[in-house]
Amino acid sequence: MNYSLTKATTPTGLHDDEIATLLADHLSTRPKPRRALIIPPDITRLNSHAGPITRMLLDLLDGADIDILPALGTHIPMTPEEMDRMYPGVPHTLFRVHNWREDVVHLGDVPASFVKEVSAGLSDQSIRVEVNHRLVDGGYDAIFSVGQVVPHEVVGMANYNKNLFVGCGGSGMINGSHFLGAVYGMENMMGRDLTPVHRVFDYAEQHFCQDIPVTYILTVTAPDASGDNVRSVAVGRDRQMFSDSIRISQEANLNFLDQPLEHVVVYLDPAEFHTTWIGNKAIYRSRMAIADGGDLVIIAPGVHRFGEDLGNDALIRKYGYVGRDKVLQAVRDNEDLRQNLSVAAHLIHGSSDSRFSITYAPGHLSREEVEGVGFHYLPLDKALARYDIQSMRLGMNSVDGRDIYYIPNPALGLWAYRGRFDNAAPGK
Repeated sequence: MNYSLTKATTPTGLHDDEIATLLADHLSTRPKPRRALIIPPDITRLNSHAGPITRMLLDLLDGADIDILPALGTHIPMTPEEMDRMYPGVPHTLFRVHNWREDVVHLGDVPASFVKEVSAGLSDQSIRVEVNHRLVDGGYDAIFSVGQVVPHEVVGMANYNKNLFVGCGGSGMINGSHFLGAVYGMENMMGRDLTPVHRVFDYAEQHFCQDIPVTYILTVTAPDASGDNVRSVAVGRDRQMFSDSIRISQEANLNFLDQPLEHVVVYLDPAEFHTTWIGNKAIYRSRMAIADGGDLVIIAPGVHRFGEDLGNDALIRKYGYVGRDKVLQAVRDNEDLRQNLSVAAHLIHGSSDSRFSITYAPGHLSREEVEGVGFHYLPLDKALARYDIQSMRLGMNSVDGRDIYYIPNPALGLWAYRGRFDNAAPGK
């Protein structure tokens, strides 16, 4: 067994001294690196506990030449304010920015035959394996990938090697993996292990990345009023550590409901959610809980555009969240969308396919912009007057005589009606 895992035994979770001891014990088994790279998440994983862990690594690796490369994927680079909030005390000069369009090298390809096999025949396109060049030519003798294990719309459960192939990946893998997940169906993958996308990532690591000196540090958190509430930390490089962490996350982060919900309200913290590319977690993480004919209201005071990347933003505005069948037809008919399959996947993920209504109350998008991409619009001031987010609590609330299920942060878990979760089928 090439990993160590510590699981919390109390409701308050693991303490930082326990986590630091786990990291120190692991590092004591290997030569101290001269040059190291830390790959933590960006602000969209604020509750991952990656901030304290990164600080611990800096202390434990004292004397080494260290770079920090946040696993941005297609996301906007972190601002100085976000660095200070998530990584307080860490010098900004250590941070490097991943550019998914320009900073990658091609390692190989996952063959079409393998993709067809793992997708039950729903996709037969090969997928390029690309990572940030620093992982290959940066001269690092140790790379530490810090990732939160949590339900995820594209892969099923983040993280493990997702940090490498999406967080530090290029357009080939990002487009290919996102579209594979979309055609297979995110409701068939969210909250599950060994999905088709997992298997593509595992193939890529086994065939092309064995010489990259990566150590994975995986957290499972269940944030509460006291903080991140770390349920487990695993350290090493072994696929089993990911499966073990997934089982712990399934216990901590999956919220099963006995009946589907008619009315759901989700709040997006303006410090974390600036675009629908990220903010649509409100849709992904609640959709399996919402009844046919139900409604979802997303209160998003910080949302000011659709795509994190300006090119992706333009494509979202052009094609809209119009449903799976129309997006797939648009892919067949339009070269710009075929060249940006991660956008096509995002458009599929962000539609309810008319099963329930989606209303956005953004802080910095107009009615015309919101309705132009296929959502209903509610002015933010009216949304905040109708739904008192200061008094509502996670779960069922009564608002004007209606039962409203409130989710204050969709990034922290997955909500699902048990019948829908259990009856998922590939391709739907």
